[in-house]
Amino acid sequence: MKRELECIVVAAALACAAGPAAAWSNHTLGARPALEAMPEIKAAPAVKVETLDTFLAAEARGLEQLLQREEAWARANVPLYPARPDALTFRAGGTPAELRQRFIAALRINPEMKLNLFVQALPGENVSGKATLPWTEITTRRRASTAQDGVFLQLRAGDLVAPLEVIATASDEPDYGMDIGLWDDNGTAYGKAYGFGKQPFGNPALEFASQAPFHMGFFHESAIVYKAAGFLRRTYPEYRIHLWQSLAAYALQTGHPYWGWRFAGWALHYIEDLTQPYHATVLPGVGVARMLWVNTIDLLGWHEPKKQAITLVSNRHLSLENYQYQRMRNAYVGHRAGDALIQAVKDTRADAGRDSFADDAARAVVSRESNALAGGTDRVLEQSLPPKYVSDPAYVLGETEPGLDLYGVVNKSPPAVQEAMTGMVAGLLRNFGAHTRAFVRSLLARSKQDPRR
Repeated sequence: MKRELECIVVAAALACAAGPAAAWSNHTLGARPALEAMPEIKAAPAVKVETLDTFLAAEARGLEQLLQREEAWARANVPLYPARPDALTFRAGGTPAELRQRFIAALRINPEMKLNLFVQALPGENVSGKATLPWTEITTRRRASTAQDGVFLQLRAGDLVAPLEVIATASDEPDYGMDIGLWDDNGTAYGKAYGFGKQPFGNPALEFASQAPFHMGFFHESAIVYKAAGFLRRTYPEYRIHLWQSLAAYALQTGHPYWGWRFAGWALHYIEDLTQPYHATVLPGVGVARMLWVNTIDLLGWHEPKKQAITLVSNRHLSLENYQYQRMRNAYVGHRAGDALIQAVKDTRADAGRDSFADDAARAVVSRESNALAGGTDRVLEQSLPPKYVSDPAYVLGETEPGLDLYGVVNKSPPAVQEAMTGMVAGLLRNFGAHTRAFVRSLLARSKQDPRR
């Protein structure tokens, strides 16, 4: 049964790899208005852009110590953490190229990431006369993605840029290939060197699938699910969040605000991912009893119920992302700042009591909250969208109809359906905004401390 349960939960967990999106499609669309609601960020003075090489040359000695502390923290606090091999320990000295290579290896991210200097323009923004970068200079991903719809404005060292733009842009960056190919069985040389072990779930041959264990946090499943599928405990957003948070604080403390805010955006990505119920729950809408029943009959040779359950959960996951992305993108293009989703992510009424972001917040607060909302989210999708998208196992969302716009579909539905979808997605994005701001407030407080702490 353990092997068969693995089959169903693996495929459901990797629903984000089946199509062009992941968690929230284009985090910048949500992070930008969420942070605009913070006067301390919206009105923050522009910061000077600097290359990664400049930052590393100036701070290599301090980074040696910080990354050693981070490794010690992860080993002590992240369950089932795969320890970084000692050979990857960051050391100061050498050429800029050597420093960069050692830094990337110590972070254990995809070394193919170019880490160019850029900000993402909002859809509909006037960018005439501004230098742009093609999407291929932003992401390592070969498959079509929302990055292809984006407009990326080139920055140069010495330019001045608003912290708001840096953080909002960087919040989408981990989806550009940062966590791809990191496992032993992904067929990459760096994956074999990084020490993460074999990919805990999913097809290691699929490009985008390999990032899922870093972007999902299955922290609140039932004991019987963990007993049958212990590999679900091997998810590591906490590791990434703490690492980027510590680097962000250090960069801000030592006079490198551009990299401070860029690292902050990277941390936000994983926090925001966990506000999406399908990233915090393996099978929303499928009870444990049904999950086990499906696996039992699959063992007996009846495979169709398992295949159908996988397809339906995958389609609902992707339906949520499609609706959110298409609606927010349309709102920006149409200059409709009053759209309910944009207003929800800016809504600060849920910020009360969220002025800090503890080390266990991703597990104890963010994912617990979205896990509790998973069943309701799944029901709204099932009841609001046409059955072929969410209840027909013969339909594969993202493949059967390329270019599907579920926001357009919902707009043709009865008012009650539109209200249900608006209310559900706005509620999730309200949490997205509140946790985004809580993290940034916590980082601002931490940035005033001694960088050696």
